[in-house]
Amino acid sequence: MSSTTLHMNTVAGVEVSGDHWIGGRRVASPERFDDVSPIDEQVIASISRGGPAEAAAAVAAAKAAFPAWAATPPAERARLLHRIADLVEERLEQLAIVETTDNGALLRSHLRGVMPRVAHNFRFFADYLVNDLHHPEFETRGHRNHVSWDPSGVAVLITPWNAPLMLATWKIAPALASGCTVVLKPAEWTPLTASLLADITADAGLPAGVFNVVQGYGEEVGDALTGDPDVSRISFTGSVPTARLIARSAAANLTPCSFELGGKSPMIVFADADMDSAVANAVEQYDNAGQVCLAGVRLLVQDSIRDEFLARFVERASSLRQGDPRDLTTDIGPNVSREHVDRIDGFVQRAIADGARAVIGGGPDVDLGGLFYRPTLFVDAQPGSEILTEEVFGPVLTLQTFSTEEEAVAMANGTEFGLAGVLFTGDPDRAERVGAQLVAGTLWVNCFFVRDLRAPFGGSRHSGVGREGGTWSFDFYCDVKNTCTNQDRWTTGR
Repeated sequence: MSSTTLHMNTVAGVEVSGDHWIGGRRVASPERFDDVSPIDEQVIASISRGGPAEAAAAVAAAKAAFPAWAATPPAERARLLHRIADLVEERLEQLAIVETTDNGALLRSHLRGVMPRVAHNFRFFADYLVNDLHHPEFETRGHRNHVSWDPSGVAVLITPWNAPLMLATWKIAPALASGCTVVLKPAEWTPLTASLLADITADAGLPAGVFNVVQGYGEEVGDALTGDPDVSRISFTGSVPTARLIARSAAANLTPCSFELGGKSPMIVFADADMDSAVANAVEQYDNAGQVCLAGVRLLVQDSIRDEFLARFVERASSLRQGDPRDLTTDIGPNVSREHVDRIDGFVQRAIADGARAVIGGGPDVDLGGLFYRPTLFVDAQPGSEILTEEVFGPVLTLQTFSTEEEAVAMANGTEFGLAGVLFTGDPDRAERVGAQLVAGTLWVNCFFVRDLRAPFGGSRHSGVGREGGTWSFDFYCDVKNTCTNQDRWTTGR
């Protein structure tokens, strides 16, 4: 399974292991793969290429560590999670620069919001475990019912590349708080901060085997992990086709799965909306070079304000600065890989061939070269066309118009997805009326991307299965048990 030679990489001045973290130690694979930075397409690290042997070893280590971790008092689990958060905050700048180098997202975003959110994920679920996860008791005909959340076992977490560490810890923190042990499979395009997190968990004192990281390709590692009978939970964020493969693999063992999948979310703007706010939030949908699953990429604008909205959108979007994400004045960085840029451009070129018109953008930024794709806005796309119904996951938006509420709702719900929605209106009654009809796991009214970890998160239709956040996370990672006791049948004690 493993070689004796371990590999360290220096990335943006930070030492990062390129090997797995299994059972509290570094494990190297004889086969390796290159990690390429999207900023300049240069190789920045050599990473162990795991397979079934490494997957099995990680699950075995997690299984062996589970009984003691599950028996660890909640207060002690919470203390360790808080210690992890402390160390994340101490190393925030290192995590931020490594993440930016690895996935191309803005350094200023990592410094100001994303990495602080990583620490918050650990603190929130630690505190929720000890303060908010109540154990209800109620009576039924003289019988006492007591609800408890029992740790389920080994949780396999498969995470994406667009916000690698933040989205990973959104799963890791509640799984560990619940008393599960974890095997993390990060995306092969962005493996580095998962490796740094393993070091942080060790420094925080997390027992060996409680947290494990297996690097590698999904078809080689992921298949082995999701089909392992010793796995009790699988949480995945990614594409619909991959979710189908995971579901088939998990079905053999009836392993419960939580899926957060794609989106093609609408942003509906009524004529009575605050125009300044609506335009600003519409341009915000280009955040992270369009690589945000929740983005309202379909702009649905009431016909009476279409021309004004479009003119103001183009003016504001054209001022966005695209370039090196390490520059704190940059607004849009590169997309994650050559393969992904080619995919984005395929959608754009097919849309143009189908008759859609690019008001801005429409291709790569040839001046910057590499993986930088110009922010693009399409108008005149044909109803039902690919650009209006399939997830691009790049800086590509479309604009359509509607006349009535009924038309807006029909257009908004006119895809197979149902992850999120954004609604701008000055009428609270309309907001309630229209919002009630939209198919979405999360709906923002006159705002965007406001998140609270107490709220349920997930998608409808092909955007996902299940909800996580707050109690919903513990419901998933635990076996929820009700104990019903006949209080009148005690023969000793009370």
